[in-house]
Amino acid sequence: MSLFNQIFHKKPNEPALADFSALGVDIHSHLVPGIDDGSDKVETSLEIMRGFENLGFKKMITTPHIMEDFYKNNPEVINTGLEVVRKAALSEGITLKLEAAAEYNIDDGFEKKFKNDKLMTFGDNYILVELSTFTPHPNLLTILFNLQLEGYRIVLAHAERYSYWYDDMKGYEELRDRDVLFQVNLLSFISNHKPAIKKMAEKLASHDMIDFLGSDIHNPGNLRYYQGCLSDNWIIHLVRSGRLLNSSLL
Repeated sequence: MSLFNQIFHKKPNEPALADFSALGVDIHSHLVPGIDDGSDKVETSLEIMRGFENLGFKKMITTPHIMEDFYKNNPEVINTGLEVVRKAALSEGITLKLEAAAEYNIDDGFEKKFKNDKLMTFGDNYILVELSTFTPHPNLLTILFNLQLEGYRIVLAHAERYSYWYDDMKGYEELRDRDVLFQVNLLSFISNHKPAIKKMAEKLASHDMIDFLGSDIHNPGNLRYYQGCLSDNWIIHLVRSGRLLNSSLL
């Protein structure tokens, strides 16, 4: 089989997943109301949580943006909002567990936050980071190395979105060589997303370079698409492979 076919060969059709109970935990969402571009109010957060409970998830780890220029959130703001949503969910009979970390943008302000603040993590000291959509930070590798020296386990958010690495996998491979874990969004595998993003999600899957799947859900308008993810061949393969780390967070 040619290298091209090895990279893009689709897995054989397998029976669809009944739900996402085998995945168990969603590690990327925006459910704390009114603090970033995600949920606008508690009722919106509850609607999303109900939808994910119906999809078989047992826990969501919500990850509000922390960005120097746009969303100047901090652990106090995030945890305060988390408790509001938790109390509302309890009163509504929602049993889905909700925890919070953050999605840190590696921007010019990140090193200051790293030096001065306690960073929000999930599980075994995992920290979710995202990069610029235009170009990686010039000090990216140094920043990642320093995080690891402090014991953080780095997870790159929506790894399939960084188009500056689409034509050359070396950028991805260098991060993997440095023990950076990759999270890919569920909806990137299905047809309503941009073809280039879908292609890269599948390429990362074919190279066994995905450690976590996540929703990155911002609003309930996308809930209707997740049912379709249950019959996507790559998602089925990933969930059944035993390689994903989501369920270790239960």
